[in-house]
Amino acid sequence: MKMDKDICKVLFTAEELQAACKRLGETLTKDYEGKEPLMVCILNGASVFFTDLIREMDMHVNIDFMAVSSYGSGTTSSGNVKIIKDLNSDIHNRDIVIVEDILDTGRTLHRLVEMLKERDPASIKIAVLLDKPARRVDDIKPDYVGYTIPDEFVVGYGLDYDERYRNLPYVGVLDPSVYA
Repeated sequence: MKMDKDICKVLFTAEELQAACKRLGETLTKDYEGKEPLMVCILNGASVFFTDLIREMDMHVNIDFMAVSSYGSGTTSSGNVKIIKDLNSDIHNRDIVIVEDILDTGRTLHRLVEMLKERDPASIKIAVLLDKPARRVDDIKPDYVGYTIPDEFVVGYGLDYDERYRNLPYVGVLDPSVYA
């Protein structure tokens, strides 16, 4: 691929990503046995992971989507969450699983969880493909993690830089010269 030249190293191959989806899907299937969770995809980044994850869940699930924006100065999240696309579903007394591509500072996800709690769901859990705890600012931990990663700028498999690289079939570290 032409985009490969911008990648320093591949962190997770397509096969490793599918294995993580299978592992997480099996765990979610066990944890929600006898229930019908509402799987909430946070757009745009989580869309690829979300699709692969729910296909690995051997149970009935409902799906919905949210698009949120965390605005602030530069590239740093302020934690002020603006909902661009809200849920279509009523989540009162529902089991919710928020599916996100990456958890780094935690500011946006922390605020989003607080906002959703006001709608009185039965439970809220968080599933992330990638957890980057070195950058955590807010006290939030995912319940389901594909992989824990070091503090590197990653793209691919839905993750982007400037809306690019989402369609890479793997997760790789972006060469700093691309965004410097």
